[in-house]
Amino acid sequence: FMLSKLPFMYRLSGVCRRITSSHSSTWISMRNRSSVTAEPFLNGTSSVYVEQMYDNWKHDPNSVHKSWDAFFRNVDSGMSPGTAFERPRTHITQTSGTCEKAIQDHLNLRGLIRAYRITGHNIADLDPLGINTTETIPVDLDVKKAGFTDSDMSRSFLLPSHTHIGGDRKTLSLSEIEIRLREVYCHHIGLEYMHIGDRSKRNWIRERFEEPGVTEIKTEEKRMLLARLVRATRFEEFLASKLTSEKRFGLEGCEVLIPALKTIIDESSDKGVKNFNIGMPHRGRLNVLANVARIPLEQIFCQFNSHLEPDDEGSGDVKYHLGACIERVNRTTGKDIKISIVANPSHLEAVDPVVQGKTRAEQFYSDDKEGKESMSILLHGDAAFAGQGVVYETFHLSDLPDYTTHGTIHVVVNNQIGFTTDPRVARSSPYPTDVAKVVSAPIFHVNADDPEAVVHVCKVAANWRATYGKDVVIDLVCYRKNGHNEGDNPMFTQPKMYQKIAKHEQIMKKYADVLKSDNVVSEEDYAGELSKYEEICKEAYQNAITGTDTKLNLHDWLDSPWKGFFKEKTYAPSSGISEDKLKHIGNIFSSCPDDFNIHTGLKRVLKGRQEMMNNREADWAMGEAFAFGSLLLEGIHVRLSGQDVERGTFSHRHHVLHDQKADRKQYRPLTALSTNQAQYTVCNSSLSEFAALGFDLGFSATNPNALICWEAQFGDFHNNAQCIIDQFICSGQDKWVKQSGIVLLLPHGYEGMGPEHSSARLERFLQLCKDDGEKLPDINENFEINQLDECNWIVVNCSTPANYFHVLRRQVELPFRKPLIVMSPKKLLRLPEAKSTFDEMIKDTYFKRLIPDQTVTETGSVKRLIFCSGKIYYELNKHRKTDNPVAISRVEQISPFPYDLVMKEVRRFPNAEIYWVQEEPKNMGAWSYVRERLDTACEGSRKIKYVGRPPSAAVATGNKTSHTHEEEHILFDAFDKL
Repeated sequence: FMLSKLPFMYRLSGVCRRITSSHSSTWISMRNRSSVTAEPFLNGTSSVYVEQMYDNWKHDPNSVHKSWDAFFRNVDSGMSPGTAFERPRTHITQTSGTCEKAIQDHLNLRGLIRAYRITGHNIADLDPLGINTTETIPVDLDVKKAGFTDSDMSRSFLLPSHTHIGGDRKTLSLSEIEIRLREVYCHHIGLEYMHIGDRSKRNWIRERFEEPGVTEIKTEEKRMLLARLVRATRFEEFLASKLTSEKRFGLEGCEVLIPALKTIIDESSDKGVKNFNIGMPHRGRLNVLANVARIPLEQIFCQFNSHLEPDDEGSGDVKYHLGACIERVNRTTGKDIKISIVANPSHLEAVDPVVQGKTRAEQFYSDDKEGKESMSILLHGDAAFAGQGVVYETFHLSDLPDYTTHGTIHVVVNNQIGFTTDPRVARSSPYPTDVAKVVSAPIFHVNADDPEAVVHVCKVAANWRATYGKDVVIDLVCYRKNGHNEGDNPMFTQPKMYQKIAKHEQIMKKYADVLKSDNVVSEEDYAGELSKYEEICKEAYQNAITGTDTKLNLHDWLDSPWKGFFKEKTYAPSSGISEDKLKHIGNIFSSCPDDFNIHTGLKRVLKGRQEMMNNREADWAMGEAFAFGSLLLEGIHVRLSGQDVERGTFSHRHHVLHDQKADRKQYRPLTALSTNQAQYTVCNSSLSEFAALGFDLGFSATNPNALICWEAQFGDFHNNAQCIIDQFICSGQDKWVKQSGIVLLLPHGYEGMGPEHSSARLERFLQLCKDDGEKLPDINENFEINQLDECNWIVVNCSTPANYFHVLRRQVELPFRKPLIVMSPKKLLRLPEAKSTFDEMIKDTYFKRLIPDQTVTETGSVKRLIFCSGKIYYELNKHRKTDNPVAISRVEQISPFPYDLVMKEVRRFPNAEIYWVQEEPKNMGAWSYVRERLDTACEGSRKIKYVGRPPSAAVATGNKTSHTHEEEHILFDAFDKL
């Protein structure tokens, strides 16, 4: 065991120990029992103590006990450790029992300090109301249980080198040590950091909390802190006085949140952060908008004006869900900053991964590889932080290479209640923050009624993130003055708590009294601060109610504005590319470097791709590579993420090749297209849908000139992310005028794989489309682009690689952004008939919303016109006999519905009856959506008939035989009675 600075070398596991000094080096056999007994302290635990004593003695012999001074002098003079300890040849008069007690006392002291670090937070004074404060001292923190007596309290002890409670002093009495440990670990701050495995990080935290007086702040900071508390408090009081019946989800009880956030921003701005992305629930949101982001108060007060009409665009949202983006100068640092508060629904914590994706995108596009310029701040409620699974999912993205944001500061507004539910029945963990331990994040609990302690904790959190690029949690233990909202009566369910709250003095007043008593501010200063902000609020309110605005402008509340994107944009329907570019992409995608040891099976894959290139054709994987590769060559960043996307769930993609002989050696063909290409990001995600999709949605909101795709392992699994789909993707533009071009790739198709691997729930996406199926839209030369502009998302079920290629490229070429929902195939990935030629992808080609039947020449003789979508087409076409008077048309874009092309097909076959054929059950799939729209397109002239599986509760059968029979029935019914 090598000690630092060459003092000793102990071989603790054997029978020999070597002690090396500047004077001698001696090997000592310790096989006889008496020698071993003579030095019982030389074990694995005590060796650390001996090392420390020797190190102190070398610097100053007077710094250690006389017994140790004699021991080290004897060893340095050449004596063996056993002899030096037992029969010292010096003036030592202490017995071996005295030395052993000194050692044991020191070890006990180390154990006591460690106990405070581990469990001191359990008795910290964190609850402003005093309800959850315990009087029972844990056994670990009892001085007597630690091995000391009353007589030891006045004794001086040498402090271990790893503690900072002594400041400049090396020794303290035991009573002083206990007082200082309690002040650090059991007062208004409770620390949880001993679960962190890295010792240097633990030491970093100790330095910032154990040093005496470290939480003290300067006089000017105290004045600024009071001013911030005044603004936070008076804002809520002003709204309460003017809008008595309005819900605002005020911040009363945790007004200190405002100076807390501003401190985090000040400290981080000083370290170089420019962009702050904030995600938070509704409680306190208006206050944060007003006093942290500094949205003009008039703009906020206008949201309460019932006389203003809604905006022409979108349906809008309640005021406490809105986002905003403000660029301003930070008054403390004098630096430019941008604060974005991301719009969110009432679904608590759903916004977390969205914020993380937005931050990651900002870091990515600004080449901020260490997250020094953009960061996330996530606010949480105590009940939601413990109860919502997406919190756990989001934490697990925090250190993944293509998801990390290099540290997030989490602030928990711990009201000690969830709506009406007590914490004791709301979680199984002691704290709501325990989930953060899964990523070894330090957790700082702090009493929100101690503003200076809050400020210190926020400074440390900001510096932790700047130093280590890791997550950190601040638990603001506070209370909620009102009920869940201002009209709710909390006395029904929490009488004791709200009796205490009714008598509890406001933190602004308490802190003002402290500063006045310390002569930091005068009564006149305090009254002036109150009066000044009161006048600001009054003036803004008057301007809001007497202003000339007649409508609420939702564009003022965009959290991710795209400057310049919507100007001078044109749309050309052609999305094809040159054949030379197809060949260039295809040749690279079909090969790998000569020195790369590729798997034998992949050699066959690459050979098959090269054969397709020679035949001028593409399968699904090649069509996707053409789309991605061409966009990359045009400078468009492409990101593809999801579970197993690098290889592809069905082993068809292989965008990341792995060397079979060299560990972690990879080759990514689509990153080798050109030295000037855009970056291609393809990354397997964690086994998450909610957080992973939310992350990519946030990523897509940052830069409109990118293609961001998320693929589900199977389409069925997207329902784990239903909240993101319903609350953000589907309705985001209507609620928040917030566009996104995110692409959802959802494997879909009935192939006998059972009820959990067959359907991507196409019907759910179609049900959420906002078009009116009973109303025939105005069909003119701009019909296609107008439809896309007015829809809330695009739903497609492509049947050819070429159409998939085009729809991906169209997604970027549109002059606006809409989410694209793709029912991606499984069987078609390798179906020989489902290949496309280069002629379908070269210049002047485009996405086909409907693919008409090209096999029929005598249109008047056709008796049945079948409309279908996706894979079922190939089964119908295979079953169709050459003499069948049947035409089969494929609806590739189901929504917005291609009325113009459907009407053209209907007129083309005037004598045909109309069938819709699908493989899904009748209550699923596209039938419920297309039935009404087909009828509208036919103008009621023909009856629309259904062929498909009967209604079912389960998506599909799990029995292979039943699946086959069902498929046979569909094909029979499609061509029956001709």
